Amino acid sequence: MHHHPVPRPQPLPSSVAPRAELAPFLTPSLATVVSGARRRALRDGDRQIDTAHLLHSLIESDPEVGAAFGGGQQLARVLGYLAQRSIGYGLRWQRVEEESAARRLLPAARGAESPGTRTSPWSPAAAAALEGAFRRAAERGEPQARGVDLLVAVAADPESRAVEVLRRAGVDPAALTARVAAPGGEPSQQV
Repeated sequence: MHHHPVPRPQPLPSSVAPRAELAPFLTPSLATVVSGARRRALRDGDRQIDTAHLLHSLIESDPEVGAAFGGGQQLARVLGYLAQRSIGYGLRWQRVEEESAARRLLPAARGAESPGTRTSPWSPAAAAALEGAFRRAAERGEPQARGVDLLVAVAADPESRAVEVLRRAGVDPAALTARVAAPGGEPSQQV
């Protein structure tokens, strides 16, 4: 049996901002999600794009992610928390940097806080989630990450804002991740 080496994902650029730098790593669908998260952060007056922005945009833009929730009730509760946040009610995190459980481990998170660099448009947790999505795609031998890759990476960080939203909405992040990773839980192609 011949094994192909798993391509190593490249670390995210420290700024992560320029679309041209991210484009090669994203499916068109995930590029739409990232743009949506960027617009949402700007509209909400947040200094950085965080995992809750990414989760909101994933749910709104990626049908594969919506299907991962398994039921309309769970999805509606998650969207309810996210909508409350975007209009200034409920969970509030403005002007506070989102931390990450992985911030000491992942180059993207370290790069986001390097002295002498401009402030990253991504929270350390969001940068770590993007890097995790790229790594997950590379482990499958795919050059681009999909929405479900980002969903799994976002749900894996117990300290992320997205996980806080999921838990408050009654969604178990580990069960959500298991549903996506189960055989048949992921379509073989991105549409």
